[in-house]
Amino acid sequence: MPKMETADIETDLSLFKYDNLEQLPEAYRGLDEEERTERIEAARAALGDDLVILGHNYQRREIVEHADFVGDSYQLSVEAAGADAAYVVFGGVTFMAESADIITDDDQTVILPSMEASCPMAGMAEALQVDAAWAEITEAAPDADIVPVTYMNSYADLKAFCAEQGGAVCTSSNAHEVFEWALERGDKVLFLPDKHLGENTAHRLGMEDAVAEWDPWDPEGKDADEVAESDIILWDGYCQVHERFRVDHVEQVREEYDDANVIVHPECRREVVEAADVAGSTATICDTVADADSGETWAVGTEIHLTNHLQRWHPEVNVVPLCGEACMDCNAMRQIDPNYLTWVLEELVAGRERNVIEVAPQEAELAELAMERMLEI
Repeated sequence: MPKMETADIETDLSLFKYDNLEQLPEAYRGLDEEERTERIEAARAALGDDLVILGHNYQRREIVEHADFVGDSYQLSVEAAGADAAYVVFGGVTFMAESADIITDDDQTVILPSMEASCPMAGMAEALQVDAAWAEITEAAPDADIVPVTYMNSYADLKAFCAEQGGAVCTSSNAHEVFEWALERGDKVLFLPDKHLGENTAHRLGMEDAVAEWDPWDPEGKDADEVAESDIILWDGYCQVHERFRVDHVEQVREEYDDANVIVHPECRREVVEAADVAGSTATICDTVADADSGETWAVGTEIHLTNHLQRWHPEVNVVPLCGEACMDCNAMRQIDPNYLTWVLEELVAGRERNVIEVAPQEAELAELAMERMLEI
């Protein structure tokens, strides 16, 4: 299968993990914001404590304003597990809803408003593909103990694979700690699916010269000798939102704003992270802007909806998108249309569950083990 460019990823339905894609009923397609808001709030009132709505930071305003909790994916799953609600409606993408299903109680049902909200980066490292690559990688380094680590932004079956092979999950804020843990347990780390976070983490550990890249899309582009000689093997995946940022964007924003501070997510390219003033997780970005002095300018290199939220939440700070009008939203998050949210909530009021996310028990058990290892670290 040839490696796919961003434009292809945005439209290729083969990357969707779930095939039960229900189209939004015609009656919901023309709702305006006022009517939609009234109906969402009416459904929330009818469901009461039986409902909790989660809104990821990358969701549009019309979703997060109805959310009980707004934040990062794993944080939101923890909030859901702590809520005494029968229904968890996740305004996020598939892998996030899977994580919520894994750590919530068995009597809680997780619902994704649109099943088309499937993260392209997670789709770049599906378990069957990783199984085949694992055989090649272990053959290339037969005497090495390789420990797989997957980013939280991956499907449950990949998390389960890592647990089976003695590995763990990480987030963007603790990746360096999980890498250190893995290297204490074994000889090499295989990190999936985001090569940029992997490269930035290797640099943080002073191991940038010990990195090899594994391109699963190119049968001829794999160097077994390089894999055997390297301590960190990076899967060739990426986030199409964060990969778009360039050093030129940093230079341009500094020209436009003399006092600009630049903060970017570590899913960005290495050279962009080097050019920025701060690099950190979504939580770090939010906290940095929240702690900024009035009048400061912060150019933010992440998904545009979060930048827009920060502009609204902190009007005393000048928050600007790092790449101006060229900044893009996450095409997977975009699928959580507020009309879909209206539909699934009203269906719950009527006693019908739509778009339920349910991870198979054995897979869920292993995936949870990979996440528990992260927490222990």
